[in-house]
Amino acid sequence: MIQSVALVGGTHGNETSGIQLVRNWLKGDIPDTYGSLDIRCYLANQAAIDANIRFVEADLNRQFSFENLMADSTSREAVLAKTLNDKLGPKGNALTDLVVDIHNTTSNMGATLIILEADDFNIKLARYVKKVMPEANILLEDEKPVADHAYLCTTGKRGVMIEVGAQPQGVLREDVYQLTLTMTEAVLAFCEAYNQGELGELPECEAFRLGDNVSFPLDENGERTAMIHHHLQDADFVPLVAGQPVFRDFKGNDVLWDGDTTYPHFINEAAYHKLHVAFATASLIRL
Repeated sequence: MIQSVALVGGTHGNETSGIQLVRNWLKGDIPDTYGSLDIRCYLANQAAIDANIRFVEADLNRQFSFENLMADSTSREAVLAKTLNDKLGPKGNALTDLVVDIHNTTSNMGATLIILEADDFNIKLARYVKKVMPEANILLEDEKPVADHAYLCTTGKRGVMIEVGAQPQGVLREDVYQLTLTMTEAVLAFCEAYNQGELGELPECEAFRLGDNVSFPLDENGERTAMIHHHLQDADFVPLVAGQPVFRDFKGNDVLWDGDTTYPHFINEAAYHKLHVAFATASLIRL
């Protein structure tokens, strides 16, 4: 049974769709069709929201490993993580049945549901969302056990992330907001149907399993020597095959993909600029 649901926006303070949705629902606008669920709404990082920045000192969505939660770090986000863990968790012994953490990306990922394991609940959730929202993407990040992830959503008994783009940091796009709202409502509708045993037939669906991060080419000084090729830009979840251009260097030369066929996403994500991550790879799977 899914009874208590935490809906979280503002884990990153400049990802505005979740912030706006939570603000709206905090005013009492939660649809009454989800009356059997105890839905609680949270704005996670108010200081970052006020400053319209991703975080103040450290990425809040990387603070929820057991190691970080037990550490003595005094950064604003590390301290905040402990407070949120007390409210939503505690991790490993949570009172919250499901934590839904809402994000935006500058990449052209559309509406993407991120699940952290392929168990019965998450497979049914993925299939349900894909059935009612065919344009959605399902991304499975099961490269490590759920508890080893440092994401905020792992504070609950179960947790998922909603990632919607493309949206510039710090602004609100109506079309992206509507996709965010639609996917959030789909997740909540699934919980209602799951509890009532009314899921109906849920056919297998296409999904993507996270692979590796691909870095920008760097010189000996750690400076970039190339940028995302225009053929790759905005082509999230489109097959990338050997021989296709991925970068163009600053002398006008193309750098070609020489790996196996993959499905890139988080392409040119602004939040990963300091990390020099160009995109992430994924394999196509069925759930």
